Amino acid sequence: MTETSSTAPRYRPAFNPRRWRHIRESLAAYAFILPAFLIIGTFGLFPLLFSVYVSLHRWRIIQGPFIGLANYVKALDGLAYGLGLWLAVLFGYLAIKVLREMLEEARAHEESPWLWGLPALVTTVGIYQLLIFAVRLLPEILAIGEKVKGQRRTQELFLQLLREAWQVPEVRIARITGLLILIAGIALAYGMIRWLNGSRRANTYYTRFIMAFLLVGCAVATGLFTLSEIQNAYAAAAEAGETVVIWPQVLTLSAGIVILIAVWRLATRLGFSGRVTALLTLAGLCLAGGLRALVNSGQATPLEIGVILLGLVALLLSWYTWRKVGGALSPGAMVGWVLATIGLILAAWAMIAVIPPAIRAGNDDWWEGLLHTIYYAMFTVPIELILGLFLAILLFQEIKGRGFFRLIYFLPYITNPVAAASVFRVIFSSRVNAPMNALLGVFGMKPLLWLDEPKGILQLLLPTLDIPSWLAGPSLALLVVCIYGIWTFAGYNTVVFLAGLGSIPRELYEASAIDGAGRWQQFRHITLPLLSPTTYFLTLVATIGTFKAFNHLWVLRSGAALGTTDTASIVIFTEFNRNTRYGYASALALILMGFILVLTMINNRIAQEKVFYG
Repeated sequence: MTETSSTAPRYRPAFNPRRWRHIRESLAAYAFILPAFLIIGTFGLFPLLFSVYVSLHRWRIIQGPFIGLANYVKALDGLAYGLGLWLAVLFGYLAIKVLREMLEEARAHEESPWLWGLPALVTTVGIYQLLIFAVRLLPEILAIGEKVKGQRRTQELFLQLLREAWQVPEVRIARITGLLILIAGIALAYGMIRWLNGSRRANTYYTRFIMAFLLVGCAVATGLFTLSEIQNAYAAAAEAGETVVIWPQVLTLSAGIVILIAVWRLATRLGFSGRVTALLTLAGLCLAGGLRALVNSGQATPLEIGVILLGLVALLLSWYTWRKVGGALSPGAMVGWVLATIGLILAAWAMIAVIPPAIRAGNDDWWEGLLHTIYYAMFTVPIELILGLFLAILLFQEIKGRGFFRLIYFLPYITNPVAAASVFRVIFSSRVNAPMNALLGVFGMKPLLWLDEPKGILQLLLPTLDIPSWLAGPSLALLVVCIYGIWTFAGYNTVVFLAGLGSIPRELYEASAIDGAGRWQQFRHITLPLLSPTTYFLTLVATIGTFKAFNHLWVLRSGAALGTTDTASIVIFTEFNRNTRYGYASALALILMGFILVLTMINNRIAQEKVFYG
């Protein structure tokens, strides 16, 4: 009798005081969180979702017709279709990952979570219905601008038109249906938790199922939408009597991504995960090899792509052979491994060298803007970090006037960027008597055009050689912009590095000195590892900042530089402001955001292996 009563589900009264007190506390917490959520949603999430909506339309001043991925195709050529399909794959992978983590947790507690999938499914359907309501309501709100033409614009008129938009039959049906389904899903989940004696992890299972269903819905919607866009592109080409090549490009890009993942896994198995430089080089080159399939509307052959990917494998194997050289080998074996490494590097370069002249696809201005952005990041971020760390170590010493020097180095960061960039325009002017040219004249050098010079650095240093544009490096004008970036942010990095140095215990240096460690050994084995969180933070912030930089770039740019200082943000602003192509500008902004997210993921992956938090 006792065993039966212990195994029977316990009845919990609906008006349990402890339960209702917990509900009141939760409601109070949500009430405090709600204003922040509304602010973030209104000024953070909504602009992002609205930019997605705008990018799918032909939008010039006012909303135009729906054109699907046309803006993305214009910027990325056929790469847009491939990335759309791989985005669907990513959503599916994340859904599987969420479900797997949930099942592992349930298995650890010997529970079955599948029952909570039913209320989660109903709730997810309600969420999607509310999204449909938002999509139907948005065009009605945007049409208010056309309705008020010729009328006196008052707040009462706007509110009246807003109520009319809210009460459009399709909008009202979608709103009511979504709210009812959402409330039904939440009520069903609460009822199951109350009356089926759900464990404390029932809420976790419920929310995990919702997240997984949302990701599955995004995967299906993204995949079907991309496939329909590919079908429409083929149909439009057939109607116009033209020929398009999309599927071979998508399949070649997919093969490149699959090989990249496989090589990454192989590198991890061989112990290369800590070799950050090699992996980043490999990832960048493999992405370039995937882009090779999309050059000149599909003129690249699968054989060329195969050669590039074989070059990447050769590059990876060269690193493996180089690691063998450091082992305990005989002189003959060491010579053999060195020769094998050199041969593999030469073979890899011979196969990969065809990438740079073929990397441009889609809109030329956009790809040039991305290339200038990468140049800007490469020539500023490392120097900013090294210079900031060097100055921080100097200012960390017991010297007089440390506070004054810290203030001096930090001043460029807090100076108005427009004013500072204007001063740089005067210093690096192309006039013969400009300050920088006058300084060059003191040393007997010829004046330079500086901000008006479109030629690359290698073209200026080696004028007798015929250097292709993709190999000439950044222009002298862009190099001046890089100097401004270094001048501005080196002081900020110095101050942050000083804070990091102050958190390192002095006892570690004293103990290492007793053990006979020199200054360089202390710096390498104590300072750098313990500064790794600070370095990671500054690297991440600086990289994102270079891709988002705009103010000083806009002030320092010159028409004589022929667009060599126009980074991705300048190209986006030009499309938005001068060309008034809002849809295309929104698509470019989303592409740039995706690029920044990829860089952030790479930084996070590196941080997991290299950052030491003590």
